[in-house]
Amino acid sequence: MPGAASLGGSRVLLRKLREIMEAGGEAQQRLDRLVTMIASTMVADVCSIYLTRGAVHELFATQGLKAEAVHRTRLRLGEGLVGLVAETAQPLNIANAPQHERFSYRPETGEDPFSSFLGVPIVRSERTFGVLVVQNRVSRTYGEDEVEALQTIAMVLAEMVASGAFGHLSGIADVEARASRPEILKGKVFAEGLAIGVVLLHEPHAPLGRVIADDPVKEEARLEAALAKVRAWAVEMMEGDQSRISGASREVIETYLSMATDPAWELKLKNGVRAGLSAEAAVERVRGEHRAKFNAVRDPKLRDLIHDFEDLDNRLLRTLAGNDELGAGAPADAILIARELGPAELLDYGAERLRGIALEGGSSTSHAAIVARALGVPMVGVLQGLLSRVEAGDPVILDGESGEVRLRPQSEVVSAYRHRIEMRSARAAALARLRDKPAISQDGLRITLLLNAGLALDAHHLDEAGAEGIGLFRTEFQFMVSETLPRLESQTELYRDVLDAAGERPVTFRTLDLGGDKVLPYMQAEREENPALGWRAIRIGLDRPALLRYQLRALITAAAGRRLRVMFPLVATVDEFDAARVLVDRELAWARDRGREAPKTVEVGIMVEAPSIACSVPDLAGRADFLSIGTNDLMQYFFAADRGNQRVSERYDILNPAALRFLQRVCEDARAASLPLSICGEAAGRPLEALALLAIGFRRLSMPASGVGAVKQLILAADIGEAREAIEAMMRSSTSSIRFELVSFAEKNGLIL
Repeated sequence: MPGAASLGGSRVLLRKLREIMEAGGEAQQRLDRLVTMIASTMVADVCSIYLTRGAVHELFATQGLKAEAVHRTRLRLGEGLVGLVAETAQPLNIANAPQHERFSYRPETGEDPFSSFLGVPIVRSERTFGVLVVQNRVSRTYGEDEVEALQTIAMVLAEMVASGAFGHLSGIADVEARASRPEILKGKVFAEGLAIGVVLLHEPHAPLGRVIADDPVKEEARLEAALAKVRAWAVEMMEGDQSRISGASREVIETYLSMATDPAWELKLKNGVRAGLSAEAAVERVRGEHRAKFNAVRDPKLRDLIHDFEDLDNRLLRTLAGNDELGAGAPADAILIARELGPAELLDYGAERLRGIALEGGSSTSHAAIVARALGVPMVGVLQGLLSRVEAGDPVILDGESGEVRLRPQSEVVSAYRHRIEMRSARAAALARLRDKPAISQDGLRITLLLNAGLALDAHHLDEAGAEGIGLFRTEFQFMVSETLPRLESQTELYRDVLDAAGERPVTFRTLDLGGDKVLPYMQAEREENPALGWRAIRIGLDRPALLRYQLRALITAAAGRRLRVMFPLVATVDEFDAARVLVDRELAWARDRGREAPKTVEVGIMVEAPSIACSVPDLAGRADFLSIGTNDLMQYFFAADRGNQRVSERYDILNPAALRFLQRVCEDARAASLPLSICGEAAGRPLEALALLAIGFRRLSMPASGVGAVKQLILAADIGEAREAIEAMMRSSTSSIRFELVSFAEKNGLIL
């Protein structure tokens, strides 16, 4: 009967559902009354509920099929039309079900007479744990109102099952609407550390128990007030001087505002409320639709648009909850759970609010991961299925040593990790006692340990880390977390703050390393076939010299009367470096011509990341003042494996003999050309890799603050000459990595890794 489930019909369904729940009774009785009520209200011959139990979809309740089929009919995952609905997490609406290629006939159900079929998934937190079905004898397609009504009931049913309203479903605990068992997810370490806490969802859920509205009129007023607040926020962001939405340019803010005022989006939300849902549940339902579309679409632009809508849904949910700020009201021991996270969003949360971060996606070389390391917040990523396995408030352990996340751990596991955290704290205290000791090896070699940084607060931790300066200051962070190009005064202030914090210790500023995976919201970016090999870093600076000169002017102004060290990223040829150095000379002349105080000394260097410049070191004698090897990029180009691609990022190892021989040659060429050389990148901060780098000739290592103590401890205990002899023998092998042999050497010589 088309139109039977209008908005008024949906409200009737929800009211009757509430009456069934309030009437009490066993879980099975409630389910039986529920399917009877839905069949009657929707004028359907059949209504059935299938719940996922282990590896099957089991018929839990039915009106219209044979009663003896309940708990007897079980469809394998992916089997039949029910399996198709669960698999796609999308409604299936067909007029002649038996003719469908996925139809699976089960004689015990007695469903022979029924032609039309409408099935909707029962989904919560991206987890499909059942299917709600209506069927009719007459062959017809159900109307949009009926599909929407059944989806509404399925959503409410999901929330009620998750909240325990149906008890334990006849004692069968295998049905998991809300994950409750201990689980271990294996991912990748992005930032080291251990943390015990509770889940804080980056994408909030509607609160359990707040699904059906008591007063639809008041609920719509709540929704309208929240919508108005979100729109006012977008207008303020667009018109104000400072924009705080992560990575949003004026154009993106305008798009965001247009989405916030989209009549179709608003109507969907209001229809949900008018059907009897709470405002939060209406938003949750629309967000579920956006998420299903996102998962089904492959076009990147469409995915971005749908993802923006989902972000808008999230902001509206936070506004309804009274938490406009990210992390507002977060527990003191919060572990943030997200699909992806940008550096600006992480800074918005702040280190003081977070014990750890777990991501379903991400990359260890992403800027969010770099910021997490700078803040000292453990982070684990590439955790498949994470968002579908957690709920807000779930206890969780984040292991940033093994790359594991333990959900709802047992008490004895928590105790074991508390002990590990205590031991880690004791080791950190022991390493801290080494911070004022010079890094001199057992055979008398003096090693310089420097810090990689990107935030002003990193420079203030130099003493705490025990580093002798900053070997790499990534200047692009300031640009990436700002909504507009940072003004000259803002850049100058940041660089001056860093120099002030460092005091007499050297600071090496790397000019903007943009492009590839680092796109500024206020600069138009073209899609490239291979961005890692595309228009990025110094190539942008030379093609757009005004941007580079603007930054150089800020650096020169900030370093007035002091030492200034500047290096350019991804220089591929000597000519590129010469052209970049000319820009430095022009800015120095500009400052002199205006009577401004110049830096006391200026040193200009190269970040060696391209194999071409690594093989041109002899030609840089007399041109460059210093060199610094960036292992992250140099190794990806050396092995022709994109470090941002999860399929290939771990197909190579810096401890490959060929890679070590290559790095050794660069080191020898730099020494012959009298060019000071350092090595920076994540590898320099890991004791095992640091041992190899020292053995092949490097004497200046720049690393994250977390690596300084452990690497210094290794140096103090190591005989580097002895390590050189051992490693040179290993490097003559044709193995893909000497990691295993090097670990054995370290253990044999009592070196702590």
